Amino acid sequence: MKAKYLILLTFLSFFGCEHSDDESEYVNLPLNLVVPSNFPPSTYNTINNPITEKGFELGKKLFYDGRLASDGIISCGFCHIQQDAFTHHGHSLSHGVGDNIGTRNTPPIQNLAFQSTFMWDGAVSHLDLQPIIPFTSPIEMNGDFSTAIDMMKSDPAYVKLYNQAFPDKQINSENMLKALGQFMAMMVSSNSRFDKYRRNETGGNLSAQELQGYAIFNQKCATCHATDLFTDNSFRNNGLPINPTFNDVGRYRVTLLDADLYKFKVPSLRNIELTVPYMHDGRFFTLDAVLNHYSSGMVNSTTLDPSLNSNGTLGIPLSNQEKANLIAFLKTLTDNEFITNPKFAEY
Repeated sequence: MKAKYLILLTFLSFFGCEHSDDESEYVNLPLNLVVPSNFPPSTYNTINNPITEKGFELGKKLFYDGRLASDGIISCGFCHIQQDAFTHHGHSLSHGVGDNIGTRNTPPIQNLAFQSTFMWDGAVSHLDLQPIIPFTSPIEMNGDFSTAIDMMKSDPAYVKLYNQAFPDKQINSENMLKALGQFMAMMVSSNSRFDKYRRNETGGNLSAQELQGYAIFNQKCATCHATDLFTDNSFRNNGLPINPTFNDVGRYRVTLLDADLYKFKVPSLRNIELTVPYMHDGRFFTLDAVLNHYSSGMVNSTTLDPSLNSNGTLGIPLSNQEKANLIAFLKTLTDNEFITNPKFAEY
């Protein structure tokens, strides 16, 4: 009963409350990061950055503001599009200022409060610091903190939000990153048909084929795509042929350890139906192509994940029917409530 009451309070504060615009009367209400019952615990430290109504609102404004980029156009939301589960649908590689093209696929933004490392190579270990990389990258936003802070100080809407969102009322890089962290931490995707099945809720019925796909998934895929987050947040080499254009060495770029060559973060499979194309370089444009890679397209190497080279068998044996069943199951992970939630939408 207590848990339901807490969720109700969170719902009311997050989705319905309106407050006076008078700063002298405004009280910045907290937002509770509710952990779904089928999820593992959150890893995001809200003690160091308490999530609040106005902190979230400020983070959302920053997320969609192209003025933070050097060209005044490329916002975070430019590459992270809500209807595509906050990916850049159809683009193999990220896009940036001056029509620059990056070297990696834009990952989805969902359930980041349950992760401990970010980016394909784990270059960042704190959600509040993650935006620094795309913001300052010369091929993405090419932003400059001093310029961005001057812009925000001259914008009455930003001045008001910073006054309301943070006790020190300061418009600075620390509060800017904290606000973005609050917005992203609240982006929880947990209401797919699969979630409702797991929680025995209305709308959680799975077909016979989907259940067969779930059984195959648990047998052949859940080692890496673990828990109901569908990732164990590890870094693994999944046998992709090296793309000679980039020769992306993956996690090695961060650690400089030979054991990490060509290892990339295991992505979550949530909303996978919407996040085409797939892999760190966006090389596959269908789920069929992904499964074909795992069943017959792998390249062996010294860092290939051991689970993909078992007893002399390279890859994951899958029949055509098993592939069809798996894809049917994966489509139950689509969370339509998440991709249409107006609280995460651009103003």
